Parts: sequence; structure tokens; C-alpha cells
Amino acid sequence: MIKTDRPPKKRQPRGLPILHEDKDIIVVVKPAGLLTIGTDREKSRTAHYLLNDYVRKGNPKSRNRVYVVHRLDKDTSGVLVFAKSEQTKKILQENWENTEKHYLAIVHGRLTDKEGTISSYLVENKAQRVYSTSDATKGKLSHTAYKVSEESKRFSLVDIHLLTGRKHQIRVHFAEKGHPVAGDRKYENKASSSKRLALHARSISFIHPFTHKLMTFDTGMPDDFIRLFRQL
Repeated sequence: MIKTDRPPKKRQPRGLPILHEDKDIIVVVKPAGLLTIGTDREKSRTAHYLLNDYVRKGNPKSRNRVYVVHRLDKDTSGVLVFAKSEQTKKILQENWENTEKHYLAIVHGRLTDKEGTISSYLVENKAQRVYSTSDATKGKLSHTAYKVSEESKRFSLVDIHLLTGRKHQIRVHFAEKGHPVAGDRKYENKASSSKRLALHARSISFIHPFTHKLMTFDTGMPDDFIRLFRQL
């Protein structure tokens, strides 16, 4: 893993740890419960807003700003990359299919196949609920590779390699397989087993748009994830 250039703690945005910062990108760890970008209802309590304030150093007239490269669901924690210019954002997004993304999830039950790939065409309805369809003209082909790393009587800890990045992809794929992510109030048909969604974007690897070096950031297993799996 590369050595990260962390700014002094006193300058970091509150509740949003910075893993790496250079003149082109900022890589942070988003906590569960924080939006990536604003909505009609919430404008300021977002990773985007906090980082804009950070790069402007509190000066609202500053032209400095950050650009959203990709998103994590509000209730998903983990590694999130922002660009510092429109050009950087464009280069990263154009090459996003080559970005390697790994997640951790705690899912209900024990999977029959301890390793494999879940594939389906995903589509979103008007209620913003994502589901699989057999109609290839309506859905987007999506692939989720996984491997069970630990099991308890009622839950499994799963390492996930996200091969495509569709909205709610991991959550839908495991729910439809009969193993919803713990704490998923949208796709879990059982009583909520966790106060938080047990899904964490553990690591990300990509080529830096200007230095062309391989950048890899891995948060490991978060402490709250370990505690949650032991409790479940």
C-alpha cells in the first residue's frame, strides 16, 4: 500500500478522516450515515460540503472546490475519492471501469457457495428501488464477486470485489440471493438486525490521472465492523 500524505489533524474536516491529499485528489473515509452529496432536504451535512469547506479553509469567497468522482450510499461507510478539478474528475470517471473496488459485508445466513459471482441485469423503479430483471434491454448487466471469510450461526462476513458499480448493487444481489445485508432497511425483509447497514467500502485502487502511479487505499476491517459481527 502506498504511503499516504495526511494533513495535520487540526486541519481535517470533523468526522471525515483524510487518507491522502495532493494537488489533484482527496481520498477520505466516509462514515455511515453521511451523504456523499447534497439532496433537496440536506445541503450541508455531506462529505462534499465538508470537503469544500476544508479546501476553502473557511473562506466562502475562495474558488477552491472538490468534485464528486463516485458515490457511496448514505448508510455505507468507506473509501471515497474526490477530485480537485473538473479535468481530474473527467479523467478518473473515464477510467472508472478499471478501478478496483473491494467491500466488506455482514449478510444474513450461511451461503451455500462460499465463493462465486452474482450476475444480473439491474433496473430501478419509480420508487427508487433496484431489482433484477431478465430483460437485458431494461437493465444494466452487473457482476458482484464474493468470498465468505467468516461465519457464525446466523450471519456471514463476506469479502466482495465489485466488478461493476451500479446503484445498490451489492445490497440487491445478496438480498435476492436470500442473504440480505444486515441492517438494510430497504431490502431486508426480516426485522432489522443492526442499527447500521453492515456494508463498508474497504479499499480502492486506481491510476493517478497525472502521476500515472498506482494508488491503493485499504482501510482494513473497521473496529465497529468487528464488534458488530461478534454481537450478531
